[in-house]
Amino acid sequence: MSTSDHVIEREIVIDAPVEVVWRTITEPDQITQWFADKVDLKVEPGAHGYLGFGEQGGPIVVVTVDRPKRFSFRWNHPAGEEPAAENSLLVEFTLVDEGGHTRLRVVERDLDLLTRSDIDKRQYADEHNHGWGDFLDRLARLLTEPA
Repeated sequence: MSTSDHVIEREIVIDAPVEVVWRTITEPDQITQWFADKVDLKVEPGAHGYLGFGEQGGPIVVVTVDRPKRFSFRWNHPAGEEPAAENSLLVEFTLVDEGGHTRLRVVERDLDLLTRSDIDKRQYADEHNHGWGDFLDRLARLLTEPA
Protein backbone atom coordinates (compact mmCIF):
# COMPACT_ATOMS: atom_id res chain seq x y z
CA MET A 1 0.00 0.00 0.00
CA SER A 2 1.20 3.49 -0.78
CA THR A 3 -0.38 6.86 -0.21
CA SER A 4 2.70 8.95 -1.05
CA ASP A 5 1.69 11.71 -3.43
CA HIS A 6 -1.87 10.48 -2.90
CA VAL A 7 -1.51 7.37 -5.07
CA ILE A 8 -3.72 4.52 -4.00
CA GLU A 9 -2.22 1.08 -4.65
CA ARG A 10 -3.31 -2.41 -3.65
CA GLU A 11 -2.13 -5.83 -4.79
CA ILE A 12 -3.34 -9.35 -4.10
CA VAL A 13 -2.63 -12.86 -5.38
CA ILE A 14 -5.84 -14.75 -6.11
CA ASP A 15 -6.07 -18.52 -6.43
CA ALA A 16 -7.85 -18.35 -9.79
CA PRO A 17 -6.76 -18.17 -13.45
CA VAL A 18 -6.34 -14.77 -15.12
CA GLU A 19 -9.36 -15.27 -17.41
CA VAL A 20 -11.62 -15.93 -14.41
CA VAL A 21 -10.36 -12.85 -12.58
CA TRP A 22 -10.71 -10.78 -15.78
CA ARG A 23 -14.37 -11.75 -16.16
CA THR A 24 -15.02 -11.01 -12.50
CA ILE A 25 -13.63 -7.47 -12.72
CA THR A 26 -15.20 -6.58 -16.09
CA GLU A 27 -18.62 -8.27 -16.34
CA PRO A 28 -21.46 -6.33 -14.68
CA ASP A 29 -23.15 -9.38 -13.13
CA GLN A 30 -19.80 -10.38 -11.61
CA ILE A 31 -18.85 -6.86 -10.45
CA THR A 32 -22.05 -6.68 -8.38
CA GLN A 33 -20.87 -9.69 -6.37
CA TRP A 34 -17.76 -8.00 -4.98
CA PHE A 35 -17.71 -4.27 -5.79
CA ALA A 36 -20.56 -1.98 -6.86
CA ASP A 37 -24.21 -2.92 -6.41
CA LYS A 38 -25.38 -1.05 -9.53
CA VAL A 39 -23.31 -1.52 -12.68
CA ASP A 40 -23.84 -0.29 -16.21
CA LEU A 41 -20.69 -1.10 -18.11
CA LYS A 42 -19.60 -1.82 -21.65
CA VAL A 43 -15.98 -2.95 -21.73
CA GLU A 44 -14.57 -0.95 -24.61
CA PRO A 45 -12.39 2.15 -24.66
CA GLY A 46 -14.44 5.35 -24.56
CA ALA A 47 -17.60 3.64 -23.30
CA HIS A 48 -19.62 5.55 -20.70
CA GLY A 49 -21.02 3.62 -17.76
CA TYR A 50 -22.10 3.84 -14.14
CA LEU A 51 -21.00 2.31 -10.83
CA GLY A 52 -23.35 2.66 -7.87
CA PHE A 53 -22.64 1.98 -4.21
CA GLY A 54 -25.93 2.20 -2.37
CA GLU A 55 -26.98 5.85 -2.51
CA GLN A 56 -23.57 6.89 -3.85
CA GLY A 57 -21.91 6.35 -7.18
CA GLY A 58 -21.47 7.99 -10.49
CA PRO A 59 -20.51 7.83 -14.10
CA ILE A 60 -17.34 6.22 -15.38
CA VAL A 61 -15.58 6.24 -18.73
CA VAL A 62 -13.58 3.20 -19.83
CA VAL A 63 -10.02 4.11 -20.82
CA THR A 64 -8.08 0.89 -21.45
CA VAL A 65 -9.14 -2.63 -22.35
CA ASP A 66 -6.23 -5.03 -22.93
CA ARG A 67 -7.79 -8.43 -22.25
CA PRO A 68 -6.81 -10.15 -19.98
CA LYS A 69 -3.96 -7.95 -18.75
CA ARG A 70 -5.22 -4.42 -18.15
CA PHE A 71 -8.49 -2.61 -17.60
CA SER A 72 -8.91 1.02 -16.58
CA PHE A 73 -11.57 3.67 -16.21
CA ARG A 74 -11.93 7.27 -15.02
CA TRP A 75 -14.40 8.23 -12.30
CA ASN A 76 -15.22 10.91 -9.74
CA HIS A 77 -15.41 13.75 -12.25
CA PRO A 78 -17.78 16.72 -11.95
CA ALA A 79 -21.26 16.31 -13.41
CA GLY A 80 -21.54 17.53 -16.98
CA GLU A 81 -17.80 17.29 -17.65
CA GLU A 82 -15.89 14.69 -19.60
CA PRO A 83 -13.27 13.03 -17.39
CA ALA A 84 -9.65 14.11 -17.81
CA ALA A 85 -6.55 13.96 -15.62
CA GLU A 86 -7.29 17.32 -14.00
CA ASN A 87 -10.89 16.53 -13.02
CA SER A 88 -11.08 12.76 -12.40
CA LEU A 89 -9.26 9.75 -11.08
CA LEU A 90 -7.90 6.86 -13.11
CA VAL A 91 -8.50 3.36 -11.73
CA GLU A 92 -6.29 0.74 -13.35
CA PHE A 93 -6.39 -3.03 -12.86
CA THR A 94 -3.34 -5.02 -13.94
CA LEU A 95 -3.48 -8.83 -14.05
CA VAL A 96 -0.44 -11.12 -14.18
CA ASP A 97 -0.62 -14.90 -14.60
CA GLU A 98 1.40 -16.69 -11.94
CA GLY A 99 0.94 -20.33 -12.89
CA GLY A 100 -2.81 -20.66 -12.39
CA HIS A 101 -2.93 -17.88 -9.81
CA THR A 102 -3.45 -14.22 -10.65
CA ARG A 103 -1.58 -11.25 -9.25
CA LEU A 104 -4.08 -8.39 -9.36
CA ARG A 105 -2.90 -4.85 -8.81
CA VAL A 106 -5.23 -1.87 -8.51
CA VAL A 107 -3.91 1.67 -8.73
CA GLU A 108 -6.07 4.76 -8.39
CA ARG A 109 -4.14 7.81 -9.52
CA ASP A 110 -4.25 11.47 -10.54
CA LEU A 111 -5.56 12.69 -7.17
CA ASP A 112 -2.71 15.21 -7.00
CA LEU A 113 -3.73 16.62 -10.39
CA LEU A 114 -7.27 17.49 -9.30
CA THR A 115 -7.92 21.21 -9.00
CA ARG A 116 -11.24 20.67 -7.23
CA SER A 117 -11.40 22.28 -3.80
CA ASP A 118 -14.19 20.00 -2.57
CA ILE A 119 -11.97 16.99 -2.01
CA ASP A 120 -9.62 16.36 0.91
CA LYS A 121 -6.88 14.45 -0.89
CA ARG A 122 -5.29 12.82 2.17
CA GLN A 123 -8.66 11.63 3.51
CA TYR A 124 -9.69 10.38 0.05
CA ALA A 125 -6.42 8.43 -0.35
CA ASP A 126 -6.72 6.90 3.12
CA GLU A 127 -10.36 5.91 2.61
CA HIS A 128 -9.75 4.45 -0.83
CA ASN A 129 -6.65 2.51 0.23
CA HIS A 130 -8.77 0.91 2.95
CA GLY A 131 -11.74 0.45 0.62
CA TRP A 132 -9.75 -1.18 -2.18
CA GLY A 133 -8.24 -3.56 0.38
CA ASP A 134 -11.73 -4.60 1.48
CA PHE A 135 -12.99 -4.98 -2.10
CA LEU A 136 -9.99 -7.06 -3.19
CA ASP A 137 -10.37 -9.31 -0.16
CA ARG A 138 -14.04 -9.77 -1.07
CA LEU A 139 -13.05 -10.56 -4.68
CA ALA A 140 -10.51 -13.17 -3.55
CA ARG A 141 -13.05 -14.82 -1.25
CA LEU A 142 -15.63 -14.91 -4.05
CA LEU A 143 -13.20 -16.71 -6.36
CA THR A 144 -11.66 -19.12 -3.87
CA GLU A 145 -14.44 -20.16 -1.47
CA PRO A 146 -16.61 -23.12 -2.45
CA ALA A 147 -20.05 -22.15 -3.77
